[in-house]
Amino acid sequence: MRQFKEGTIEGVIIRPLEKYNDERGWLMEIFRADEIDYSATPVMCYASITHPGIVRGPHAHNYQKDLFCFLGPSDFKIILWDNRKESPTFGNKMTVIAGQSNPCTIIVPEGVVHGYQNIGKEDGLVINFPNRLYKGWGKKESVDEIRYEDDPNSPFKLE
Repeated sequence: MRQFKEGTIEGVIIRPLEKYNDERGWLMEIFRADEIDYSATPVMCYASITHPGIVRGPHAHNYQKDLFCFLGPSDFKIILWDNRKESPTFGNKMTVIAGQSNPCTIIVPEGVVHGYQNIGKEDGLVINFPNRLYKGWGKKESVDEIRYEDDPNSPFKLE
């Protein structure tokens, strides 16, 4: 089985989120068009809740970039693998803890395998702002997803 080494991955961008608190509560800017590469500009958004201990992924996209937002509640372990043979960081693996204790966004380039696990004790919110529509315009195209979670021989393991 192929081995990956810990290291940065070209094109993965992690941006800490700043929380602005006042007497009413708090506010966080998740994304701004003037702070993001045009090729990663979102075209849709979805949110999901992941229960404690649950793993989502790993999978990759051929054409889609993901802009994930982990802001809490709960914390997640996110693992990314550079599986792009043409990449200068091919074979690298990144592990990030994000969420309640480290709110941030993570841009995942196309071809980078990724998955996450809720490592906290409560349900965790994940928001994604991909740069491509799920199943294309009008949901008439095939899904741009390479799934590895059901392959027992996959080198991409979260646990």
